[in-house]
Amino acid sequence: MGRTRTFAATWMSIFPLLVGLFVCFSLGLAGCRLDPDESNGGLDAGPDGPNRVDGGTSDLGGLVTDAASVDDASAAGDTSVVDDASVVEDASEGDAGADDPPDVVALQVLAFNDFHGNLEPPSGSSGEVVTARLDDGTTEAVSAGGAEFFARHVDRLRQEYAHTVVVSAGDLIGASPLVSALFHDEPTIEVMNAIGLDISAVGNHEFDDGVAELQRLQYGGCHPVDGCRGGVGSGSGSGSGESGSGSTRDDFAGAAFTFLAANVVVDDSSGATIFPRYEVREFDGIPVAFIGMTLEATPSLVTPLGVAGLAFRDEAETVNLLVPELRSRGIETIVVLVHEGGFQTGLYDDCEGISGPIVDLVSKLDPAVDLVVSGHTHAAYNCEIAGKRVTIALSFGRIVTRIVLEIDRANHDVRALEATNEIVTHDVAPSEEVSDVVDAFVDLVAPLKDRVVGHADQTMTGPRSEVTTAGESVLGNLIADAQLEATRSEATGRAQIAFMNPGGVRANLMAGEVTYGDLFSIQPFGNTLTVVTLAGREIHQLLEQQFQPTITRILQPSEGFEYRWRASAENGHRIDPDSIRLDGRPLDMETDYRVTVNSFLATGGDGFTILKDGRDPVGGVPDVDALADYLAQHDPVSAPSLGRITRDP
Repeated sequence: MGRTRTFAATWMSIFPLLVGLFVCFSLGLAGCRLDPDESNGGLDAGPDGPNRVDGGTSDLGGLVTDAASVDDASAAGDTSVVDDASVVEDASEGDAGADDPPDVVALQVLAFNDFHGNLEPPSGSSGEVVTARLDDGTTEAVSAGGAEFFARHVDRLRQEYAHTVVVSAGDLIGASPLVSALFHDEPTIEVMNAIGLDISAVGNHEFDDGVAELQRLQYGGCHPVDGCRGGVGSGSGSGSGESGSGSTRDDFAGAAFTFLAANVVVDDSSGATIFPRYEVREFDGIPVAFIGMTLEATPSLVTPLGVAGLAFRDEAETVNLLVPELRSRGIETIVVLVHEGGFQTGLYDDCEGISGPIVDLVSKLDPAVDLVVSGHTHAAYNCEIAGKRVTIALSFGRIVTRIVLEIDRANHDVRALEATNEIVTHDVAPSEEVSDVVDAFVDLVAPLKDRVVGHADQTMTGPRSEVTTAGESVLGNLIADAQLEATRSEATGRAQIAFMNPGGVRANLMAGEVTYGDLFSIQPFGNTLTVVTLAGREIHQLLEQQFQPTITRILQPSEGFEYRWRASAENGHRIDPDSIRLDGRPLDMETDYRVTVNSFLATGGDGFTILKDGRDPVGGVPDVDALADYLAQHDPVSAPSLGRITRDP
């Protein structure tokens, strides 16, 4: 099933594309896109809903996936729906662990989440794990992450047990650095095949480019816009981590692992799913079910085109409806992989003051669920919630969670469970196989990735790392300033104000030399800038929409825009309209203003629905290019002012 690719063939097939992309990105030409979904919508629903594989409608009955039908769907290039479950008859992986008690089967689950295409070790604090907090307020940390080191740690742990399954709780892809994103995340799929990933829940970022593109990554085939570009090396599909042979640049084989999407259904009466709801694996004859899903709030986090035609159901209700079916089949060990999480105040393997959506979610789960592997919040914890073990492994491949379940041979239920978050340190030899795959892609993108665009006179942190009490960040303000400058002219939109969503700032800007690759890691979504007309009262409403029932997202404003918000006020009444000022003058509620946002926000992303009412849109400037041009014009760039937003009690 697997195929290999030669580097020469790789280079010859990708070189013309790379040259074109390099010119396109360098000049900032309109239409130079990494996410074709924004132009084609991803899911071709048609008048009667998406195309289906014959017999592919499903309910919560738990049918076994017809592999031939899946292959047919891939070959046809259609959006497809599948039956509820896939089954792996024998997941035995070796002879280690033969000393287990005769009445117990030991199953090792190696779990991670939110990899986000970080094939190379991340830089700065994104590439560290804090190991101690000292009395003087400082911390100690170790470098961590990188696919080649992640693979070696997984291999080491895999050797210690006869039965191991490697799982992900979503966001394998999306918001990826340039090395993966430039090739539509095919490199990450190739690397995960080589590592031997077995199962992955979908996360919200799996839908960034639409369900049709996600299904292409699962089943293989050519990209609908850029054609067949493939990857360097290919997993065999065995889940063993071994590479196959015979793959070429003209054939991207797709994922050797299984995406699960229990709560993602086609938005029609069928209730059909886009991927299996669960996978059943047998270990020494004992069946274990893995249910995978994303958070119900995914549509509020993804461009509407990415989730068009889909419905996202309640996570706990989805699991609880599946439990009776699983137990009727003699399955007593149930693992949930869910792309939703929480937060805690301790170190990476602690559980201190656990909070967030995961607490309520787990508390609602059927008692039959034994283990919950979570994600989404980029946190690290190892908790027990409502009698269930709940884990999360930070992000970017910096931690792998090792969970060992002792399963009773007689009743097939979990007798004991232990979990540990282990740091993916750099004190091991990197995996040569994975290094070869990553290095080939790194070499291909080097001309674009390593182009120096400017310098920063200090490190500037984004909203994911450090914010004021009002919600501002230095880097968020810098990006807003860059976007305003890029859209001020008559040709680019006549902008007066710019807003940047905090979730779109994915990394910090480090002091010193800044490359295009650095900027792409900060803004990896391939968005363009859109300038729209909003009345002052609509801008007021936009600011009120920062405060949503379950989350607050403070937009990062451009220089000259100021306002105050009240922490004690109710949602919808937090912004004092008299405090909103532009260039020192009160904002007139009935006057029209030109406002710049990225294309994700312009479609109502992150719940900012008022932006869909924007008038007279002008777009086309890529967000990364706007930031690159700003750094070039202000070299070296300095930290912008804070204090644009004030928080009152």
